[in-house]
Amino acid sequence: MKPEQEIAEEFQLTPDAQKLELLLEYSESLPEPPARYGENPHLMERVEECQAPVFIAVEGTAEKVDIFFSAPEEAPTTRGFAAILNRALHGRPAKEILELSDDFPSELGLEKLISPLRVRGMRGMLFRIKRKTKELVSE
Repeated sequence: MKPEQEIAEEFQLTPDAQKLELLLEYSESLPEPPARYGENPHLMERVEECQAPVFIAVEGTAEKVDIFFSAPEEAPTTRGFAAILNRALHGRPAKEILELSDDFPSELGLEKLISPLRVRGMRGMLFRIKRKTKELVSE
């Protein structure tokens, strides 16, 4: 089973009352971006759809794409989304990243628990990851 399928299944099997807790657990697992991004924040792209200041960097090759996020600890929902996308997509081939359903955020079953604005933020992260991945493989 692919990582994104495991994550979606995990959320689908979790009762609604505990899904936000699961999202917060993910937020604690978001790795810090490499130091080169902390020292040069302009190398990362801002995700404008997110209320919190979230930045993404995508690098690698068609065979292996690395994805890095910067998201504030004071925004645990946003960090949770970033951690989910990181776990699902980091280190994967570009083809698999581009094949991920644009509806993946809905597959988690969080839409009735969080605001549409927050779901829009996760979709914005996924959109940027896919766009930057396309740019990588077209170079």
